[in-house]
Amino acid sequence: MTMPFVVPRPPELEPATWPAYGLTTLTVLPLVWRRRAPMTVLFALLAAGALYKLALEGPGQPLPYPGLVSVYTVAVLSPPWKRLVTALLLLVAVPVSVWLNTQSARELTFSLFVFGAACVFGRLTDARQRAHRVEAEQAAARERSRIAREMHDILSHAVSLMIVQAEAGPLAVRRAPERAEAAFEAISETGRDAMAQLRGMLGVLRDEGGSAAPRDPQPGVDRLPELVERVRGGGIEVRYATEGTVRPLPAATGATVFRIVQEALTNVVKHAEAGSVSVRLGYRGDEVEVRVTDDGRGPRPGGSGGHGLVGVRERAAAHGGRASAGPGPDGRGFELRAVLPLEVRG
Repeated sequence: MTMPFVVPRPPELEPATWPAYGLTTLTVLPLVWRRRAPMTVLFALLAAGALYKLALEGPGQPLPYPGLVSVYTVAVLSPPWKRLVTALLLLVAVPVSVWLNTQSARELTFSLFVFGAACVFGRLTDARQRAHRVEAEQAAARERSRIAREMHDILSHAVSLMIVQAEAGPLAVRRAPERAEAAFEAISETGRDAMAQLRGMLGVLRDEGGSAAPRDPQPGVDRLPELVERVRGGGIEVRYATEGTVRPLPAATGATVFRIVQEALTNVVKHAEAGSVSVRLGYRGDEVEVRVTDDGRGPRPGGSGGHGLVGVRERAAAHGGRASAGPGPDGRGFELRAVLPLEVRG
């Protein structure tokens, strides 16, 4: 068909009528609702096509683009039973339409092919969308797990140190007032540091006025001496040393090293009843090794290590590394060991 005011029709062809052109043009309107009611739109288009051929006797055959779009939408959005009804409907409607127009086997084959292709592309689109949704849900679950690990490490470490300092405070007030003052200062410093880290983490989740809240960088190995000093203020002797050639770590790896050491020291404060602990960082080839060893009571028989050690293993695995925990040298105390690659592996 050609619009008579754009391309004049040859005189040997049937004259074009405005109702036929109008109906052909209006068949695209139901597509506006195709996502809300795919099957209803498909039936509307089939009814419009039948009206065009049987009632208006319009010249030529309208192009089936609206029908293809509608069939594609049914294949993407509709449940299996509606897709089956659509397939059976096409197996009837397409041959009838071809018989009313050209009665050509070539036209029948072509029409069945293009409508079948619309169904196939619709199913492929649905599969791709479902895969994307699953991937997004898995990414969200991983992020929730990461945030839970971070908050556990921050709060567990800070609260454990504050409890130790607070319990030692009354005794220090009676025997050594100057130590009591230092203990209270350590409690205050630990609380402020925890609040700063929590604000930085929550800033990742908060979006005010369309712009992300300011974020502080995650702590890295450069803050390990500060962490060691804070634990040392709780009355535990802490030794910190490095082995090998010290080199800069990627930010993500440095943050993981810090959190692993933080969790290990938190466990020492909470559970080990240790008098001393050793923290060692070893730079060996393309790996960095973290060892935290104490002289406490060692692992509990049959103990699983709790959420903290599970989080340590998860952190190490996320960077392509490994972590283990168990009795210290000669079976005394407790030792946590983690090995991380210096470059994060995808």
